[in-house]
Amino acid sequence: MRYREVAHTGLKVSEIGFGVWTVGTTWWGIKDEATGLRLLARAFDRGITFFDTADTYGNGYGEEILAKALGAHRRDLVIATKFGYDFYHHARQAGGGQQELPQDFSPAHVTFALEQSLKRLQTDVVDLYQLHNPRVDAIRRDDTFAALEALKRAGKIRAFGVALGPAIAERQIEEGRAAMAERRCDATQIIYNALEQMLGEPLLPIAREQGVSLMARVPHASGLLDGTVKPETTYTENDHRYHRVSTDEKKRLWQEQGLKKIEHLNFLTDGTGRTLGQAALKFVLSDPAMAAVFPNIYTDAQLDEFAATSATPDLSDDELATLTELYHHNFYLDKPALSTS
Repeated sequence: MRYREVAHTGLKVSEIGFGVWTVGTTWWGIKDEATGLRLLARAFDRGITFFDTADTYGNGYGEEILAKALGAHRRDLVIATKFGYDFYHHARQAGGGQQELPQDFSPAHVTFALEQSLKRLQTDVVDLYQLHNPRVDAIRRDDTFAALEALKRAGKIRAFGVALGPAIAERQIEEGRAAMAERRCDATQIIYNALEQMLGEPLLPIAREQGVSLMARVPHASGLLDGTVKPETTYTENDHRYHRVSTDEKKRLWQEQGLKKIEHLNFLTDGTGRTLGQAALKFVLSDPAMAAVFPNIYTDAQLDEFAATSATPDLSDDELATLTELYHHNFYLDKPALSTS
């Protein structure tokens, strides 16, 4: 495992992190606690020390299970959590996601939510405290960030950042620019992968210019880039990935075209010693502004594969250039897949 620094924070994180949403909610298919506890412990054994959770995952359960699994190793962990969805005073519908909840980024809620997270995490300090899916107006609230600065001075948090939510690209770019260039947040988390490069292209240069760190989630495009999505794959409505295929047109644009796109990616695996899942992580980590990536982890096999990524070859300049070209030409969907001969 390789470790990277989150710029200007003193935090050293495993470049492969663990997104606790897969074991802390019911949106991803893992239903039993024993599986979640095993995966978290196994991740630590594989060198993963960076864990990203949120207070709203399972109404606090995503923090509690992390403490239960790895509390004894707290000094060796970097814990990121998030705040902003007010599930404390508003009930969500059964099986619903966090988007159904109102958001609150007031100073009072910032402080209140942190105290609850500290209790659930069984710790005195959160390493990285993040606004959860904020709109740009929340990022521009002076009182919110004054409260975060006060919490940092009090030793309750070590760093703060923003985890951008799913939205149209133009809005996310505006939010990312506000977080990095206006607020100079220590870290900004984005959705970024080889098939969906629309955020990385404008935001990575800003991160480098401002000297701040980015982190990425959904590096496998919800399963297209790690082999878990097949032509016959379906999702139930309470699965977080259902929005990708909720209509025939969405399924055609994402699943069917996505599977055609990955036919062009054999050059990343043939004779390279990497799996496609590992190559996808290497792509995200290829930029020095990227501190860590959070793959979705459901099984022991996935965990072992992704944790071993650091030991595989980095993508070459030619491979990176080819990925950029493919993306800008929509992976030549009207042409045969690239030959690897």
